[in-house]
Amino acid sequence: MTPLPLKSRLHRRSCALVVIAAAALVPAGVAIAELRPGLSPCRLSGVEHDALCGTLKRPLDPAQPGGAQIDLHYAVLPALARQRKPDPVVFFAGGPGQSAIELAGTVSRLLARVGNRRDVVLIDQRGTGRSAPLVCDEPKPTQPLADAVDLTRQAVRLRECRQRLQALPHGDLRHYTSWIAAQDADAVRQALGAAQVNLVGGSYGTRMVLEVMRQFPHSVRRAVMDGLAPPDMALPAAFSPDSQAALDALWAACAADPACAQRHPRLREDWRALLAALPRELTLRHPFTGADERLTLTRAMVLGLARAPLYAPALAAGLPHAVSEAARGRFEPLVGLASALAGSRSAMLAEGMHFSVICSEDLPRLDAATDAPGADFATLFADQYRAHCADWPRGAVPPAFYALVPAPAATLALSGGADPATPPRHGERVTQALGAKARHVVVPAAGHGTMALPCLRDALFRFIDAASDDEALAVDADCARTLPRPPAFVPPGAAAATGGAR
Repeated sequence: MTPLPLKSRLHRRSCALVVIAAAALVPAGVAIAELRPGLSPCRLSGVEHDALCGTLKRPLDPAQPGGAQIDLHYAVLPALARQRKPDPVVFFAGGPGQSAIELAGTVSRLLARVGNRRDVVLIDQRGTGRSAPLVCDEPKPTQPLADAVDLTRQAVRLRECRQRLQALPHGDLRHYTSWIAAQDADAVRQALGAAQVNLVGGSYGTRMVLEVMRQFPHSVRRAVMDGLAPPDMALPAAFSPDSQAALDALWAACAADPACAQRHPRLREDWRALLAALPRELTLRHPFTGADERLTLTRAMVLGLARAPLYAPALAAGLPHAVSEAARGRFEPLVGLASALAGSRSAMLAEGMHFSVICSEDLPRLDAATDAPGADFATLFADQYRAHCADWPRGAVPPAFYALVPAPAATLALSGGADPATPPRHGERVTQALGAKARHVVVPAAGHGTMALPCLRDALFRFIDAASDDEALAVDADCARTLPRPPAFVPPGAAAATGGAR
């Protein structure tokens, strides 16, 4: 979950509508008789087997069920076993703004073992994917650097996007909140005929898991949340201290590692000197086009460039080198590192949905937030969101939405100790509120997202597959606690002398 992420849209695969072709499109191990009403065979990008796709009509405004309607798209990755379990797994994407269906390839691999016996359900949450999408113009990796990092230009682009979105038939931006989307998710459950479901969510998707558990507790069999972003967390306020903690921990890790400390003996000083020298006008080589571009780099831009790699420890390992180089006027490593995720599925958001959620759910609580701003990041994120949300329509959110109620079923919460967005402090607080049926597991060296770690994939399967809540909570999920932090990056051919390449 990023405050100002690199955004673009994924290539979409449309669901097949020709029922005559069903026999050719049915996945291995799934009989034609298993095709359920309302579902048609379809192909999803990145998924090895065929899927089933469906659409539900949902009221744009739940208070007016007879008013404007939207099409809610969802997909089912059928269980490969002939005798599937009756309780499917419902996956909630992050962002807010990611399309779950567009992440189908990633999810199918992440939940491969779970998917042997259980259907995996992907819902394009309203405002994302094909469900009444609220998508702005796609920023391309080759766009000018000034357009990519200049916050003023971003604000203009978002304002123009909001005006275009409001002109759409589904453009009443007040009706894309999480509590309404949870009702959509339960409608999908009912359409599938499932008495109970297993919920899996990452980042913002954990907020959706919590809201489904709150509104529909009897429908939940198990819940897994990775990187908790609870409803009572004012995200723009929390981003600052959480980003600061992750950055400070990286500097401390470098100082504690002899090799990194030898190459970067003045890393903290370099960082402070870099920030103190801003703004500055300079020429940068574009990481994708290779063209030289002239722009003015500000403190806010550099903070954003440094924060982006913190999401993935393998990328964060390059920050000591990138910051040392930037402090000496060579910014290409820092810009290139921050651009590493450009175009990836995890960075692609429907910005209109993103701001509809944050402006409605988080901004009203921003002034009352008790998070102390980080020393470097200060009120950067809060200021940005205040500006973007000033004219953004806000939906009404019921007060009960912000309550953390006891978990109705066994719940596994996962946190990465190096996560700059949803670190363990949020997971710890939430699991305490959820009570005896919740367990919190921290992977100290992990960043934003831990489910993809091989041993945790197995733990997730065993947690969901366990016959009872007690057995699920007893599953050993501590396998990644000793995962080491990736060593600091050393450029190929760089000298090993103290202080490294200068």
